[in-house]
Amino acid sequence: MLLSNLASKKLVNIPNMIIVNKSAVYLLAFLALAGCGKLQNNIDVPLPSYSAELVVECYLEPGQVPSLAVTTSVPYLSAALPQVPTDVTVSLTMPNGTVVPLPFKPNYAALVDTSSGQKFHSHIGRDPLVARPGDVFKLDVRDTQGRHVTSTTTMLPPVPIDSVEYKFNDKTGAERKAYFLTSFRDPPTADDCYRLQLHKGNPAKGALQKQPEVDNSFEDRLLNGKPFVVGTTYRFLSGDTVTATLYHTDAAFYRFRQSIRDARGANGNPFAQPSAIYSNVQGGVGIFSVLSGTHMTKIIK
Repeated sequence: MLLSNLASKKLVNIPNMIIVNKSAVYLLAFLALAGCGKLQNNIDVPLPSYSAELVVECYLEPGQVPSLAVTTSVPYLSAALPQVPTDVTVSLTMPNGTVVPLPFKPNYAALVDTSSGQKFHSHIGRDPLVARPGDVFKLDVRDTQGRHVTSTTTMLPPVPIDSVEYKFNDKTGAERKAYFLTSFRDPPTADDCYRLQLHKGNPAKGALQKQPEVDNSFEDRLLNGKPFVVGTTYRFLSGDTVTATLYHTDAAFYRFRQSIRDARGANGNPFAQPSAIYSNVQGGVGIFSVLSGTHMTKIIK
């Protein structure tokens, strides 16, 4: 080699340089990863014993045939499928003391086709309910295992809807939509609670049996004895038929629905506080209430 070529290159001296075989490095890494499998252990956590309770949902409504759903509670980690007991006897005591049995006639189709809007019931009567404000009803549910659920509820006077209105936004075409306003006056009594549903479609063709477009619950804690105006977002189109249904309910029904909402929000959330289901039944879990409702329909043009 010419001296001139050597002079043109910069020589770097690296002391104590160690040359490692790459194959050996890969082999050591693979053995280290394989050894990590020994760090995994399966732990069996013993779960506490659980006693299933009867779960009862009964909503009486004047003019409708009395019905209710009776199921059983299940452990948290079990399959989320309704457990419908077949050995339950149900009776409804009317305001005049007459005891009316509600036979076991479940409509299992409502559990399969949830889009139909039909509510599941396990027991149902034969004749439409006759109820007036102030009437007291008693519910008795028992099975062959000794479980016994009772409850009492009173029908509240219906609160009339004063008016329903709508207003369109300033947009055009498919984006032109209207919000819907429902107005009523709260009575001067304290602790009144309400459930407002808005259904879209012709009521004469079963629209009220389908899932509502809006379903809200609220109380009169801040507006006792004052007018209520409840609105929606811009969601209705020209030609829609909207029916507002206002139920005057007791505080137990309101608290039950709120506890259901809170429990759904806390389910699976590690940062949420556990939420218990509020009940007004004794001997189990659930709700027994009379839905005292008024209706008003408006066609959006």
